[in-house]
Amino acid sequence: MTKKHETTPSADQAQPQHAEQQEETSQSSIDATIERILAADDTSRQRGVLDERARELSSVEVEHADTDGEQYDLFERRSLRRVEGLSTELEDITEVEYRQLRLERVVLAGIYVGGQSAEAEHSLRELAALAETAGSTVLDGFLQKKSTPDPGTFFGSGKAEQIREAVAEVGADTVIVDSELAPSQRRGLEDIVKVKVIDRTGLILDIFAQHAQSREGKAQVELAQLEYLLPRLRGWGDSMSRQAGGQVGGAGAGMGSRGPGETKIELDRRRINQRMAKLRREIANMKPAREAKRANRRRNAVPSVAIAGYTNAGKSSLLNRLTDAGVLVENALFATLDPTVRKASTPDGIGYTLSDTVGFVRALPTQLVEAFRSTLEEVADADLILHVVDASHPEPEGQIAAVRQVLADVEAHEVDEIIVLNKADAAEWDVVERIRRREPHTVLVSARTGEGVEELKELISQSIPRPNVPLELLVPYADGDIVSRLHAEDVEILSTTYTEEGTQLSVRVRPEMTADLAKYQVTA
Repeated sequence: MTKKHETTPSADQAQPQHAEQQEETSQSSIDATIERILAADDTSRQRGVLDERARELSSVEVEHADTDGEQYDLFERRSLRRVEGLSTELEDITEVEYRQLRLERVVLAGIYVGGQSAEAEHSLRELAALAETAGSTVLDGFLQKKSTPDPGTFFGSGKAEQIREAVAEVGADTVIVDSELAPSQRRGLEDIVKVKVIDRTGLILDIFAQHAQSREGKAQVELAQLEYLLPRLRGWGDSMSRQAGGQVGGAGAGMGSRGPGETKIELDRRRINQRMAKLRREIANMKPAREAKRANRRRNAVPSVAIAGYTNAGKSSLLNRLTDAGVLVENALFATLDPTVRKASTPDGIGYTLSDTVGFVRALPTQLVEAFRSTLEEVADADLILHVVDASHPEPEGQIAAVRQVLADVEAHEVDEIIVLNKADAAEWDVVERIRRREPHTVLVSARTGEGVEELKELISQSIPRPNVPLELLVPYADGDIVSRLHAEDVEILSTTYTEEGTQLSVRVRPEMTADLAKYQVTA
């Protein structure tokens, strides 16, 4: 009998052979991956839709300034981020603790009317950035010239079949449509492409659900999601069928056919309606706290400045630069949702509050505008709006129009506005000059480098309500607390002179302070 060790290679010989096999397998896998990526890139370039800006969020890492603080929230968010290439299938039980979900692989699609191809391409690139923020890898993109969407599948039959072939070729598991789909259109398109289909509204709601942190923010997002879901519920056949006693419809269904009385979809609708009513009550109960803080600011005549603008324009970075707030800064759409209010002061010492708000986007879902209406009231009640615009974007005018549309929806369109062109270090000068010609109140800044921030502070100082009642006061030295009060941020001191009788001051105060200072008034 031949022994096994006589025909089997030794351990010293087996190890190099095994290593060579592993190296060949690894190299072939890498070559195949590179070929697939290059093929996908070639397809994208041929279509002219998903160029470098489509993947700008994944390729550009934000550089944090010293004013951004430690950014602990950003570290926590990235610790749970999905990663590309990892499978959700376990090969070893020890992977359970450290396993991460792989990124979804998506194909984008949209339609446009004749003459609007450039605008449609910008919108599809923005959809790619939204998809990356939500946690996916964008593989391909399609645009179809079509005057009206198909009522059954949104796209024409030929384009829908082309999308199906692309999904099968690149191995995508989701199709994202750059519009809001009717429930029937979504089902019809899914039947053709054979993978999950979501629309732009559903994608934005998913991002909001990931990024909401506060109790109020989570309640607002959940309310918006339920409003979106309610008309899109699907039935599940005859489970829990309607009650049907006696001879029904001549079909001979008699005794034993009585169901529990409601279909499952009707029960789901009722539960959603009940949950939505509860969420509305919770959000309404949170309103008095905001109103009390707002009323306190009004009583003390503290000017309010709100930062508004398109998502990823740099609102949080600007807030950090002006107040050292340390708010999370990330190169992602809708990175921060919860409003932040901080105290600030003008160069000459007049105090005001600065509030950061949720970012806007083209076709912002109506459900989100309604759910976040209570938060957006901060903008409507402000004395001044800093409308932050990404000056490095190729189409900032479209972003400005989208933001102003939402401001009009929340009745904030009549508030004084300053256009803050952010990212001056990356802006194209022809774009900047084009906006300056159209917008009278404009300032160019860079929240990252600090360029133009001092000019912005001066402009804020000139634009907010200031103390406007001039007084000449003589305050005895025994009333030093009055002098201390006059050095607060709601009083402008023009001159101070020390005399034998006391401290003589020339000031400007707000009207509500004049009665308290009447006994100290003297003739100029």
